[in-house]
Amino acid sequence: MSPSTLSKVLALATLSIAVVSAQDPTEAFPPGVTGKFPATPLASKTYAYPTGVPYKVDTDVGLLRGNQFGFNQCNSTTENQNSDCQTSFINSIDGKFDFCLWAPSKPGSTVADQEGEMVAWCTKPGRGTRLIPQYALQGVQFMKTSDYVQVVGFIDQRLINLDAADYGGEMDPHGADLRGNPMGGLVYSQAYNGQWTQVIEWHNFMGGNFFCFKACDPSRPNAAQYCQHIYDRIGCAYNAPNNAQNGTFETCEGENQDFPGVYTENGAVMTYTQPPESLGAITTMPYTARIPASSNCVTHTSSVLYTGLPTPTIDVVAASASGASASGSRTGSAAGSKSTGSSPNGASTIELSSVGILGVIFSALFLA
Repeated sequence: MSPSTLSKVLALATLSIAVVSAQDPTEAFPPGVTGKFPATPLASKTYAYPTGVPYKVDTDVGLLRGNQFGFNQCNSTTENQNSDCQTSFINSIDGKFDFCLWAPSKPGSTVADQEGEMVAWCTKPGRGTRLIPQYALQGVQFMKTSDYVQVVGFIDQRLINLDAADYGGEMDPHGADLRGNPMGGLVYSQAYNGQWTQVIEWHNFMGGNFFCFKACDPSRPNAAQYCQHIYDRIGCAYNAPNNAQNGTFETCEGENQDFPGVYTENGAVMTYTQPPESLGAITTMPYTARIPASSNCVTHTSSVLYTGLPTPTIDVVAASASGASASGSRTGSAAGSKSTGSSPNGASTIELSSVGILGVIFSALFLA
């Protein structure tokens, strides 16, 4: 190697070291912050319900996002509409619609601002959480497959403290710093074998007056694949494809979906790579997710959801009861149109500003 070549190599090596040092998160932490990652990732923490659940799951101090917002020991003493319980449940396919959703503690919040501090809102008393108010849920499909349970539906998200215009995002037990969103959030279910089981892999998308929450059976080999957490920008359409209908409340059995991000094109199995946010909005997708077949569906009246639920505290009862949502009525299937120019309310065309057009495109991706 010539002296000039050697000097270039040494220069590049010095530059690489400088870049690594500049990107080292310990160099950028504000005063009082000692690190970013917990000693144990949230997805690796297991606790028997209810006796083994600690007061707080996330006990690390000095980390970049601060301390866990709420708590995990939830019971009759913590059950009220101001509860900061962060233990959630997705439990029933027998017509009781026993499940919870992650939502903010303060009205008018967005998922982007509050994902780390979300609290549990449940459909039934007895969990120590906040309760989803009457009339908030406007259509729900609860499905059980061999590998997961899933609940999807339409909701007036103002009643669970989400801003009316927020198209939302994803909560899961991972997150960029492995602390989960919400930090310290736990999920349990009795749907797999009748016994309380901690759900290790799950995802919950909220926003656009729609939601989907899937909890993968930890005893099955593909739990992490069915409950992927790397497709947070393409919503329910691709993470939990479904046939939920606004105004219909049903429980079904179903086939497994394809793994999120995996599809077949011309006989070849393909895997989609989600682009980074720095590249801008996702306006098109290379495939349409297959909606798995459902069977043995039983339709229920909406009253099964409202037993013991509180009356809304804001003036939206009339609008919700008539099927209107905060951002206009939504009709038809939650599997609705992709980015084809259709509006959320089923119209074939819509006049919008460029900002509005991006919102419609995103909502189509999220809701479908």
